[in-house]
Amino acid sequence: MARRKNSTLRRKLLKALVKDRRLTPVERLANRLGYMGSAFIMISPYLLPYDNIGAYTYLAGAILMIPQTITLKAWNIFIININLLIGYGIYIWKAWM
Repeated sequence: MARRKNSTLRRKLLKALVKDRRLTPVERLANRLGYMGSAFIMISPYLLPYDNIGAYTYLAGAILMIPQTITLKAWNIFIININLLIGYGIYIWKAWM
């Protein structure tokens, strides 16, 4: 009996610590765009030798990740993405000149 009481008490405690909420449509869309952007960023280093396609996928990945970082208020990642956009933007600009 004491074991069952401890189990229910533990369950109630754990349930009180977890906030049960659903994502809004904007948050779901931002999440999916963020996953797609991070996938682009992950494959970009392997695509750099092929006519600098990797630089374009870096830019696309950074742009796709911006909505997720804004909805999550992850400003440190947002600043990293802006840095990535500026850096690879300059890289592509110099490649065109």
